[in-house]
Amino acid sequence: MYTPSKIILERYADVLINFALNSGKGIKKGEVVHLVCYEAAKPLFLELKRAILKAGGHIISDYRPDSGDRFPFDRMFFELAKPHQLAFFPKKYARGLVDEIDHTVFIVSEVDMHELEGIPPKKIMERGLAWKPYMDWRREKENAGKFTWTLGLYGTEAMAKEAGISLEEYWNQIIKACFLDKPNPLAEWRKLFVQMETTRKKLNALPIDKLHVVGPDADLWVHLGEKRQWMCGSGRNIPSFEHFTSPDWRGTSGWIRFNQPLYRYGVHIEGVELTFKDGKVVKAKARKNEKVLKQMIATLHADKVGEYSLTDKRFSRITKFMAETLYDENVGGPHGNTHLALGKSYHDCYMGDPGELSPEDWEKLGFNDSSVHTDIISTAPRTVTAHLKDGKERVIYKDGMFTL
Repeated sequence: MYTPSKIILERYADVLINFALNSGKGIKKGEVVHLVCYEAAKPLFLELKRAILKAGGHIISDYRPDSGDRFPFDRMFFELAKPHQLAFFPKKYARGLVDEIDHTVFIVSEVDMHELEGIPPKKIMERGLAWKPYMDWRREKENAGKFTWTLGLYGTEAMAKEAGISLEEYWNQIIKACFLDKPNPLAEWRKLFVQMETTRKKLNALPIDKLHVVGPDADLWVHLGEKRQWMCGSGRNIPSFEHFTSPDWRGTSGWIRFNQPLYRYGVHIEGVELTFKDGKVVKAKARKNEKVLKQMIATLHADKVGEYSLTDKRFSRITKFMAETLYDENVGGPHGNTHLALGKSYHDCYMGDPGELSPEDWEKLGFNDSSVHTDIISTAPRTVTAHLKDGKERVIYKDGMFTL
């Protein structure tokens, strides 16, 4: 079995701890990192702990057994859990954890991509709803500028098999995407984000009222809304080559089809097509696991848009399908990449201090709130035209690239 070299894992940990956290600045002495890692990613877990300790940080380890195959821990829970167990939320523990930590690092390393196939999707959604307060508390702390997080990926045989490539090829994509093939990956990330920031400033300088997304798989209108900004490269995901915003959900209309599969809730959903009217999904289809898609959309406020994103193929270093949203939403390819997320909006897309706004303020601005945030991806050709507030139109994205 392929295992990345120690130097690669050291560089990876360096990027995640000393770049991704604190929005590109890395952790400070005395800060507390909640480190969530599964057994499959043990070699990276070791290097992450080493990097945190060398930086002077403290570690709250959350080391978990792999679930699936011979030990289906997650499946067993959903098969046996009664309603009161699905709804259980350890409030005091979760509140204390959020109060204690400054950062969270979560490493994705699936060993069974289909573990929850056949589980009633309503059970899975109920469990997500139960833990919503924890995510709300984290977001409040993040809005106050006192918490950051990042996601990383540790390649497994199961993930490589799902993507149709060898484990070594899978890791080559991770290595390339995260600049781990370079002597100083941190310097490469900082250089890239300067370039991405230039594009972000150009986007934010445009007085965009709404976007019209057109292609063989889409005829969609997205209303940006008041006090919105585009974001990129905050370190929240490694890698991240996208520019995204959280639009006013009330102005979404039209339809869009997604040519990339969705791996969510332990199942594989394929051939997703959504139709919007007055901001809500009024029709949802999928060739595979449509019931799971529809149950997700039936979750409170998961029938509304929380994010719209575009990836410029000139920035992305990902060239293959990876069967993991973290990478697939950032793939370059001949036509670039767009993804749309149903559910929760990102508060950092507010043009101002998010810590000053109340839940009522967010609602008035059309920022969506939900226990769900599910990214759905397409790499098909599209043209995105910005309709500006002065009545003018401008093509901002075509042939997989921004045209600013």
